[in-house]
Amino acid sequence: MSSSPSANTGRRFESIPSAAEYLGVAPKTIRRWIDDGRLTGFRAGPRIIVVDRNEIDALLTPIPPAGQQHGGAR
Repeated sequence: MSSSPSANTGRRFESIPSAAEYLGVAPKTIRRWIDDGRLTGFRAGPRIIVVDRNEIDALLTPIPPAGQQHGGAR
């Protein structure tokens, strides 16, 4: 299942394998993030779980350039 916008919520749902491929992690990692509450899983059928791509994107944080890290130079 690829990304597909929901008509009334603006959500973009991804299957667990698609979300894992998008992030370059194993599907088991996505399932673990659902289990520990970092991501919300949505049941789309008796055996299908999807996640919101917007929620995945919100997990990502930029890495500051080397000279702009917290704590100053060492």
